[in-house]
Amino acid sequence: MQTTDTVLMIEPIAFGFNAETAENNYFQIEQKELDIQEKALAEFKTFAEKLRSKGINVIAIKDTAEPHTPDSIFPNNWVSFHRDGKVVLYPMFATNRRVERREDIIESIKNQGFEVTEIDDWSFPEIQGHYLEGTGSMIFDHDHKIAYGSVSLRLDENLFREFCEKYGFTPVVFHSYQTVGSERFPIYHTNVMMCVADRFVVICLDCIDDELERAKVIETIKNSGKEIIEISEEQMHRFAGNMLQVQNKDGEKFLIMSETAYRSLNSDQVSAIEKYCEIIYSDLNTIEVNGGGSARCMLAEVFLPKK
Repeated sequence: MQTTDTVLMIEPIAFGFNAETAENNYFQIEQKELDIQEKALAEFKTFAEKLRSKGINVIAIKDTAEPHTPDSIFPNNWVSFHRDGKVVLYPMFATNRRVERREDIIESIKNQGFEVTEIDDWSFPEIQGHYLEGTGSMIFDHDHKIAYGSVSLRLDENLFREFCEKYGFTPVVFHSYQTVGSERFPIYHTNVMMCVADRFVVICLDCIDDELERAKVIETIKNSGKEIIEISEEQMHRFAGNMLQVQNKDGEKFLIMSETAYRSLNSDQVSAIEKYCEIIYSDLNTIEVNGGGSARCMLAEVFLPKK
């Protein structure tokens, strides 16, 4: 199945602008206000409550004061939880994000009644400067065993292909870019420009500059039987690609996004999505501006089997 009813969220206690990640995350803007953590925490709690109110199981675990991890609110980059009981740990670009990998978080999820059969640690290549930042860099079509990956400093193509081979995914490799000033730069994470749901894909095709690569991505999506809902690069910059489809305990499907993303969509795009599922959106402005990530980045899907 493409969707899960359980997500991991990390409650921030020292959220803020991360200068290390800002080197190649062009969505980040540092705000100088003193109450960034307070605002981020309020956004986090409102967001988590909205999900719970729809019957989605949210496992919320508090961050720790030490070591300082300003981006811990985005757990999907360092860990993924799979249906066969495997937990995968990933190599991270920013050194201050590597300490987000916490065994106690995995233990907490086990204590919630989930089975972990193996921890598969892929983090070692980060020492040599090779990165693969989880479901930020890889977008999975679980039903068709396809993985989409946009090459960047945070998605090493060789690592991506190795991962796909081990986990039985067909890799779809491409390059995507965003305009910053007058230049085109690689998009840091695939999940800000595309979202794969059960019966549709939200994607910014304009970001894929190479015509052959763009055609290959379109062909793969169409062959998987999913509708393409296209967004513009301007909408992508407002996090309209950073969405995640989940389900609740009754099997009802939802597409989760930020209020910024939702407000950027036109009525045709909203209607296209709502043919398939209800939209949940929440105000995440402080988190988006300072962290350069949005709703999808805050959610690590838990596909683990129940004990």
